[in-house]
Amino acid sequence: MNRILVVLFVLTFSFSCKNNENKKTADSVKIEYQEIKKDEYSLNKPTKNIKAVLVLFGGFPENVEDIKREFEILENAKKNNISVLYMNYNRKLWIEQNELEQLSKRLQSIFKENKLPVDNIYVGGFSSGGNIALLISNFMTNENSNIIPKGVFIGDSPIDLAELYHTAEKNIERNLSNSFAEESKWLLETLGKEFGNPNNDISKYELYSVFTSKTNNIDNLKNLKNTKIRLYTEPDTLWWKEQTMAKYEEMNAYHIKQLSELLNKSNFKNVEYIPTENKGYRADGEKNPHSWSIIDRKELINWMLNK
Repeated sequence: MNRILVVLFVLTFSFSCKNNENKKTADSVKIEYQEIKKDEYSLNKPTKNIKAVLVLFGGFPENVEDIKREFEILENAKKNNISVLYMNYNRKLWIEQNELEQLSKRLQSIFKENKLPVDNIYVGGFSSGGNIALLISNFMTNENSNIIPKGVFIGDSPIDLAELYHTAEKNIERNLSNSFAEESKWLLETLGKEFGNPNNDISKYELYSVFTSKTNNIDNLKNLKNTKIRLYTEPDTLWWKEQTMAKYEEMNAYHIKQLSELLNKSNFKNVEYIPTENKGYRADGEKNPHSWSIIDRKELINWMLNK
């Protein structure tokens, strides 16, 4: 009898140890994630079996830490073996030709240096970062780059620079007394200095803008006809009316919807317009439809992995 008990004890102990070993192995696989920090970027990647690479561009003032705080996608990415490349590339509403070339070369260099796969790349950005994401994806989607995104997405981006100029004009006329007033003055000065008044000559706006609704110009997206595109926005007309007295036609959401309709009419293969409701909140809890939070993180991962 005692002998039987000893055998049972040994078997139970061995089984328990094996389970613990399996658990430790599973846990060790789960945490095999590497973080690489440089001045230009921050990269979080699995040490093996990378299923996709997600490249993110922040809004106008946002650096890497801002993106991480406002768009907590890293845990979702880790669960699915996805590398996340946060770019410290900001304070731009458009990109000059030489800047496109430089950014493309830098991205290719980052991928090569860090041995990132190039077969399943997605690029996205919030606000002006969405403009950058679309413009650089369009530029790289040609025979001169080995980084060709499978998909690109934006979050409430100011894609029409000519209309951004007009909205800034209206905001100044409204004599707003909040941060939007200063932003509008800066926009009017910056866009006016670089491109002039679009009422007089819209050609420069067409040259650099993602989309020019007045002339239905989408030349800067022409290489993305076969690329998956997602356009997120939250058309909260009440919030914008309270903040800036803006009408729907003056909001990013309106021009994003216009763009989605034009892209579909122009035979772009996979364009999704995704309007949200009551999802716009900053990390500190402040309600703001112009936020990273309108992008559903889990669903975005599924889109990337075709789930």
